[in-house]
Amino acid sequence: MTLKVYLSGEIHTDWRERIVEGAKGLNVAFDSPVTDHAASDDCGVAILGAEENKFWHDHKGAKLNAIRTRKGIADADIVVVRFGEDYKQWNAAFDAGYAAALGKSLIILHGPQHAHALKEVDAAALAVADDPAQVVQILRYVLTGGLPD
Repeated sequence: MTLKVYLSGEIHTDWRERIVEGAKGLNVAFDSPVTDHAASDDCGVAILGAEENKFWHDHKGAKLNAIRTRKGIADADIVVVRFGEDYKQWNAAFDAGYAAALGKSLIILHGPQHAHALKEVDAAALAVADDPAQVVQILRYVLTGGLPD
């Protein structure tokens, strides 16, 4: 069985790379949003034309990114949503809700300092992890039934 895993959420740390590296040898295909911040912000105007007003600049980019995100989440077996330490990822909250509404297996990843603020998001998840290594262990268990050493 190949698991399709969509890695959503903050883009300022190496959590995605840690999960992908840890899952080597497992039958997992990963997908994610565009993590190049400038490309993600500017995709709308780069493709559809410049905007003088920053609101419309951001609006175009957000809509194009939503097409990619919705497709990735819809195609996934498991969606991992990371809430980072220093940044507010409002899009991550949307992604978690969208995945839950589609009935996707949802893993939320955040540190303990966000447990209270994200309690409703966490309630929609099948697992809440605080470290990328735990996500890898979940994927390994799902695929092999194996527990950590």
